[in-house]
Amino acid sequence: MSQLDRAELAQQGALRADALRAAGVELVALTFVDNSGITRVKAVPVDRLWSAAAWGVGASNSFDFFLATDDIVGGTHSRGPVGDLRLHPDLDALVPLAAQPGWAWAPAWRYDQEGDPHPQDARALAAAATARLAELGYNARTAFEIEWVVTRADAPDDPRSATAGPAYGYARLSAQAGYLRKLVSTLTAQGIAVEQIHPEYAAGQFEVSVAAGDPVRAADVAVLTRETIRTVSEQYGLRASFTPKFAPNGVGNGGHVHLSLWDGDRNLCAGGDRRFGLTETAEVFGAGVLSRLPALLAIGAPSVVSYLRLEPHHWAGVFRVWGLENREAPLRLVRGPAGQRERAANFEVKCFDLTANPYLVVAALIFAGLAGVEARESLPEPVDVDPGTLGGAVERLPASLADAVTAFEADPALTSAFGPELAATLVDVRRGELDRLGALPPAELCAVMRYLH
Repeated sequence: MSQLDRAELAQQGALRADALRAAGVELVALTFVDNSGITRVKAVPVDRLWSAAAWGVGASNSFDFFLATDDIVGGTHSRGPVGDLRLHPDLDALVPLAAQPGWAWAPAWRYDQEGDPHPQDARALAAAATARLAELGYNARTAFEIEWVVTRADAPDDPRSATAGPAYGYARLSAQAGYLRKLVSTLTAQGIAVEQIHPEYAAGQFEVSVAAGDPVRAADVAVLTRETIRTVSEQYGLRASFTPKFAPNGVGNGGHVHLSLWDGDRNLCAGGDRRFGLTETAEVFGAGVLSRLPALLAIGAPSVVSYLRLEPHHWAGVFRVWGLENREAPLRLVRGPAGQRERAANFEVKCFDLTANPYLVVAALIFAGLAGVEARESLPEPVDVDPGTLGGAVERLPASLADAVTAFEADPALTSAFGPELAATLVDVRRGELDRLGALPPAELCAVMRYLH
């Protein structure tokens, strides 16, 4: 980052600060998501936004080795307490927070003290993956589904304390109609396009779906949506839990990812001559994702508690298969209704959850898909039944974090795309979580993880 860059950023930061002050903003929260999927934050007064934009805000590089429990593990590239990084707000993504008057939010890029990008900056990796797609003439549109359980703040362990209606039931929606209306209006005021919101299957569970966008923007939206849900919930005397498994015997919260591949304005997931209207490029891209799902679980289902959710017959997608509208397939092709498929068709990845860093997720999916494109991989025959009924004819995805980490280490496409430092640290952090949490009984594990993400 040159002096000229810093001067320009300072000027842009000062201009944005003027607009924010006029809107009543006094403080700006700068966030990044660590390797354990926790959104970490530093905040600056609006009068210092120019300085944060140009020179950054200090943050320890030890955050790369934080667990969700705030334990700090060692690792190949750990420097312990030594060293510093700088958080630079992305001014183009800056938004006033409708649920927190006087505050604005911006996702941050992480640089070292010399102004070079930090090799473990997940957001930068997502941008690099998107840029690689663009070099090949493609773009991707991505969105995260956000599922959460609400409880009354004074009964945080009871998923029926806030709303006890049946799965997908109007009674559940009615019980929290004011809360949900406020949530949607708040998201809309922050520039997030909500497509639908509804009660889900598990006790006290809801889901919100948002419009697809650029992969980096999609990850930003996932972060902002979740933090907005948390804030609005607290204002209504509720607690929001995004954990993959609220209780051992319950149905978990997913973090499904929708991704479509485009050539300019043409959706390559529709209008082709391959199965279900896929184009050849979309099919080989999807094949790259499907073949790497065991390794991808170390990114998209990165916690010990993730594997309590990944059970057969729970619509979580635990067998390495794909299919059309098959909710038991971890890679599901969603075509949409006739007449809208040119816009709507996409792949849905169902085996991921919200303990994942969304920037790492979109980067990993793109790099996996591109590896499939490069190798001209093929999708197997689609499965149109519950794969759990097929016995040994289908491959089970990793049933533990340890197995997923082993698969990630053995996948050269992902480890090389992530770079040696980030790839090694992800392995160190995942194994650190296994050491810290891997032996806990399921009920205790669920209790520990319930409100961390």
